[in-house]
Amino acid sequence: MADLRALVIVLGDQLEHGAAAFDGFDAAVDAVWMAEVAEESTHVTSSKMRTVLFLSAMRHFAAETQAAGRTLHYTRLDDAGNRGSLGRELQAAIARLRPARLVMTEPGDWRVLQALQSVAEAAGVPLDVREDRHFFVSRRAFAVHVQSRKSLRMEYFYREQRRHHRVLMDGDEPAGGQWNFDADNRNAFGASGPGPVPPRSRFAPDAITRDVMAAVQQQFTNHPGTVVDFAWPVTRQQALQTLDTFAAERLPLFGRYQDAMWPGEPWLYHAHLSAALNLKLLDPREVVARAEAAYRAGDAPLAAVEGFVRQILGWREYVRGIYWSQMPGYRDLNALGGDQDLPAWYWSGETDMACLRDAITQTVRQGYAHHIQRLMVTGLYAMLLGVEPAQVHAWYLGMYVDAVEWVELPNTLGMSQFADGGLMASKPYAATGKYIDRMGPYCKGCRYDPAQRTGDKACPFTTLYWDFLLRHETRLAGHPRMALQVKNLARLDDAQRQAVFDRAAAIRRGEVGVAAHG
Repeated sequence: MADLRALVIVLGDQLEHGAAAFDGFDAAVDAVWMAEVAEESTHVTSSKMRTVLFLSAMRHFAAETQAAGRTLHYTRLDDAGNRGSLGRELQAAIARLRPARLVMTEPGDWRVLQALQSVAEAAGVPLDVREDRHFFVSRRAFAVHVQSRKSLRMEYFYREQRRHHRVLMDGDEPAGGQWNFDADNRNAFGASGPGPVPPRSRFAPDAITRDVMAAVQQQFTNHPGTVVDFAWPVTRQQALQTLDTFAAERLPLFGRYQDAMWPGEPWLYHAHLSAALNLKLLDPREVVARAEAAYRAGDAPLAAVEGFVRQILGWREYVRGIYWSQMPGYRDLNALGGDQDLPAWYWSGETDMACLRDAITQTVRQGYAHHIQRLMVTGLYAMLLGVEPAQVHAWYLGMYVDAVEWVELPNTLGMSQFADGGLMASKPYAATGKYIDRMGPYCKGCRYDPAQRTGDKACPFTTLYWDFLLRHETRLAGHPRMALQVKNLARLDDAQRQAVFDRAAAIRRGEVGVAAHG
């Protein structure tokens, strides 16, 4: 006879007490199971900052679970006998606790779902995987959307969700009479820079977090990054405070400067909510409602609020749908045939390219970079260089505190690297160094010139942009959104083309772009 009616599995990105896995929970006959395991920080090399965030948030959630009177079986990273993986820890828990069944909410990672299903099947214990109510759009609903469209585009999906959920709608029409306010958004800062920026929400590590920091420092000594400046929200109360601060202080200028970059300024007018959302310390409905309320009250302009809502109700929901509708094959896609290794300086920031040095150094130190730094600096360079997409994916998944595979993989492999051939993005986001020059002043303090494609001063982004077009000329010539860019190749004679190839080859050999020492 089973000792437990149900063992409820809670993963590190499922920290909501009202999740579907808890429906019908009876403290007299059910229990909760959680485990910190090394594999979740080593299947890709997870930064210390990312690992601390996940484990600290888990331990705070565990304390709340016990305070609520729910029996909890919890394995810590530094427990003697920790078996190192979720599968092996669950296997041991089943043998010890003898539950009649296992219950969990849909996970955010295909690999984890497969591992836990395999353990349950081998043990002969039923596993009840319940719909994740955290999202606006269920996996089933997204499948219906896919079937109703000849081609997938986020814009149509986003408008459908706005209508369905009555978000930023005035009757049957979008607020302000239009769906998209990009023309009013995405400006650069002026020559004098962003000026005084409202400070980021910071939370000093408490005793629980300090214990986690010590364990991570000991167990993952050689992993990238540091925990010295850890200040991320690890509880729902802290996450709500972060939301309050963003809505009051930075949302009004979010749209205008959402694509702007400035050296040494990692936080700017961004929300810094993605980590709390992806851990499920915040519900996307309350985040969207808070933004819309700011617009209705006259506290934030419509363009800023629409741009922000688009990120949550549009992109966030869309990428999850893409992930679950396309896995497991999606992870292996490589439409552009990338076969280069990711440069070693992606783990250190030791490059003499000013924009990449700033973005990567910040990433290593904070576990954070905003979406343009990810898409149009680190991501753009990797795509132009021709890096194997799986390596780019592993870097993004490991380095960023908000990275869970369901959201990271489509954004990296699809949006950033165009490795899915256009399922996520309607075109490769290919650009020269001039784009970066427009969005921030990095080029003014850099040894490279974004206007030059060849020669010792040529910006590697610009060289690799032309090399990218040359390498993929046949593929992209018929692409409706790339044809004009490809036509520019007609301006290059054979000698100029060879000069681009030669300079690009030197970049790939590591002769260009690596910071000098000594």
